[in-house]
Amino acid sequence: MLKTIKYKISSLYSDLVFSLKRWQHTKNLPALEKRDRLILEALQKDGVCVTTLADLGLDSTSELLKAAYEQLSRMQNPNNEHLAEKWPQITTVTGLPEFYNWATQERLLNIIENYIGFPITFHGVHLRQDFPSDHQFGTLLWHSDAEDRRLIKIFVCLNDVEAKTGPFEYLPRSLTPVFSWKYWRLYYQLWKSSYMGIDDEQVKNIIPKSAWKSCPGPAGTVIFVDTKNTLHHGTVRTQTRSTLFFCYTANPPERPDLCTQFWDDTYPKAELSLSEVDKVIV
Repeated sequence: MLKTIKYKISSLYSDLVFSLKRWQHTKNLPALEKRDRLILEALQKDGVCVTTLADLGLDSTSELLKAAYEQLSRMQNPNNEHLAEKWPQITTVTGLPEFYNWATQERLLNIIENYIGFPITFHGVHLRQDFPSDHQFGTLLWHSDAEDRRLIKIFVCLNDVEAKTGPFEYLPRSLTPVFSWKYWRLYYQLWKSSYMGIDDEQVKNIIPKSAWKSCPGPAGTVIFVDTKNTLHHGTVRTQTRSTLFFCYTANPPERPDLCTQFWDDTYPKAELSLSEVDKVIV
């Protein structure tokens, strides 16, 4: 009991220090263009902003997509048809220049720093395939991520996303303010699951399904989301979905041990082809 109390006091003090430093950094936040401020405002309101690669208009997008589809074609068949639960197939592509260069453009970093409120760091990117399932498990359960107190993940959809491919779904934060009864009921259920996730029925008892927000869209749809403070999940699907996951946190994050997966050997790493090696050498 004493150990738990000490942990809670330490956590509260740490959060207080974080908030103070975040306030102090306000005067150092980079200026944003009007179009980028709209992204920031959506994130501040509901924790999510949905746009497209075309509307975002970042440099090197064509190189990003070309590299993504090339790496996707190299992913081996997982031979998981016999499994009742088909876990995602993930490849770490952080080390490839097309992904790193796109992810670290100044405009993008400025948006994210304005939201997080701190100097930030880019941890890396996963190329991910999510497979058909007839029930909820893993990230198909409603959950929140834990890398940092505030973080941004950017999802880039590599194929059209509709009901059969399982769109990303979330609860707008404006519906569940931190001091609301609904917020505490949701996170109590999440705590009871040991933060492994809760299913649709548990969420329906607190927030009606009509209030849930789904994010279908064509290939090239981009989703900015604070996955720590926005309850979210992937939905049950009948067809495979392919996505890029980019991860950004404050520098340093609260839980650096959870961020290493974006660059270490947790998942297979993509390798340069011979032609790509030649380009790097030149």
